[in-house]
Amino acid sequence: QVQLVESGGGLVQAGGSLRLSCAASGRTFASYSMGWFRQAPGKEREFVAAISWSGAGTVYADSVKGRFTTSRDNAKNTLYLQMNSLKPEDTANYYCAADRPWGGAVYMAPSGMDYWGKGTLVTVSS
Repeated sequence: QVQLVESGGGLVQAGGSLRLSCAASGRTFASYSMGWFRQAPGKEREFVAAISWSGAGTVYADSVKGRFTTSRDNAKNTLYLQMNSLKPEDTANYYCAADRPWGGAVYMAPSGMDYWGKGTLVTVSS
């Protein structure tokens, strides 16, 4: 089992940057492919980025490609999302989630994820 806790959210002006972290407990984190999702008020949860279990592969939604970067440190049981050039439309609750053991970096559907954190709020002001 994997427990996930996100941090690093906050209020930032458009054009600014934030770095989200997702701390995992449990010995199996290093074997799981991981995803980032976000959910804005009144909207469905959407895929943002994914990373393979080893960290060698990543994939991004078109809306964040070139601005966001996900990485992981398996020795520290931590997943990261570096967000640059933030836009007001990036405002949402951001969640990390565990996909599956030994998974690759692929588009992930929210319904297919095994474990979820509780989220961290990112607000981008114009």
